[in-house]
Amino acid sequence: MSRMEKRFPTRINMRRGKVDMTHGSGGRAMAQLIEEVFTRHFDNEFLDQGNDQALFDAPEGRMVMSVDGHVVSPLFFPGGDIGSLSVHGTINDVAMSGARPLYLSAGFILEEGFPLADLEKIVMSMAKAAKEAGVPVITGDTKVVERGKGDGVFITTTGIGVVPAGLEISGANVRPGDAVLVSGHMGDHGVAIMSSRENLAFETEIVSDSAALHGLVAEMVAVVPEIHALRDPTRGGLAATLNEIAYQAEVGMKLFEEKIPLRDEVAAACEFLGLDPLYVANEGKLVAFCPADKANALLAVMHAHPLAADAAIIGEVVADDLGFVTMETGFGGTRIIDWLAGEQLPRIC
Repeated sequence: MSRMEKRFPTRINMRRGKVDMTHGSGGRAMAQLIEEVFTRHFDNEFLDQGNDQALFDAPEGRMVMSVDGHVVSPLFFPGGDIGSLSVHGTINDVAMSGARPLYLSAGFILEEGFPLADLEKIVMSMAKAAKEAGVPVITGDTKVVERGKGDGVFITTTGIGVVPAGLEISGANVRPGDAVLVSGHMGDHGVAIMSSRENLAFETEIVSDSAALHGLVAEMVAVVPEIHALRDPTRGGLAATLNEIAYQAEVGMKLFEEKIPLRDEVAAACEFLGLDPLYVANEGKLVAFCPADKANALLAVMHAHPLAADAAIIGEVVADDLGFVTMETGFGGTRIIDWLAGEQLPRIC
């Protein structure tokens, strides 16, 4: 008889059971939920310590920490779910500093009545994504709110990593003359969410690009350590990311519309939905800034990686005290790519 079977002779009914308030009470029901769902699937030496915190050795180097809340709707979508998304999103935030992600924590807010089968499916997806990335979930927390005061499940993940000595990657380092690169097609995640949310059927299924990018970043940095900045264009899409960097570095940017990778089906879906693909979220893409004379070398590294096979140089950084991001259109005109006004796609991540 296993340790879990000795402690909890009667197993949770994962198939038909639902989250109830006792699962957040701090009593036996909560302990059993944690044991049978979270500890079982996240299984690692740090969780086995059985404490309210995880004890680990600190590596040499500067530490990086990032936290991300996930409230995506629907919870399950083509190409992923809130579980894998919560792992990928935080790993990517840590990796954009050039850091090697080390560990994750996960906090769950569960709504009373949420099916335990769906909860286990989400946790299994998280565990799979963390294992594939080599970044374990080593500590966490669970709370339960009354029916109608949540939306099934919300997940907050925190990640920590370590940056190698001598590496300085920050939006503030971007300079006029830098090349602007993206790792692939824009807008896949946001359109996948919207099509699923609105039950829209397109001729070709549009799948989220959700993926962990730290392996790609490590290869990019190894060949071109002169990279000035990296950023993953999530909420607000490419447009918001470029405006953030322009503001941070006090520069302007000039893009070329025809060089921005965009799937035909995503462009068609955006036109149908009345969306601008430049403002649509991505969850497995990055934007890179490097000196122009290093751009081709960086592009070659990106093309050699499966997550950046469609990478492209899409523009350049220019001197501009006003910080405008502009784009040369396919018709030869110029368009200002401004900050997003309002909320184009709520609950996207």
